[in-house]
Amino acid sequence: MKFNNIFSVARLNMKTVSLLEFRKNADKIIRWSRQGKRMVMTYRGRPVMRLEPVVDESISDDDPFLRLDGIIEGKRESLDNKEMDGIIYGA
Repeated sequence: MKFNNIFSVARLNMKTVSLLEFRKNADKIIRWSRQGKRMVMTYRGRPVMRLEPVVDESISDDDPFLRLDGIIEGKRESLDNKEMDGIIYGA
């Protein structure tokens, strides 16, 4: 099987696979994804979605990002990025 063009997604060069190629070679493409390869699926020559492996990562209970909900609860104003960074990273 041969991939089509290279398409730049989020500053990464990813191989593209057409919907037709996926339908014909789904097992092989899924195997590539399970091996860590990322691809962009195209429909009629236009990118429509990314195909990438699912990473099994657990979030620990002490992850600082999870504290944001409790911190902003009851506040009427939104936090800006600097305030969020201070809470999450202690910056």
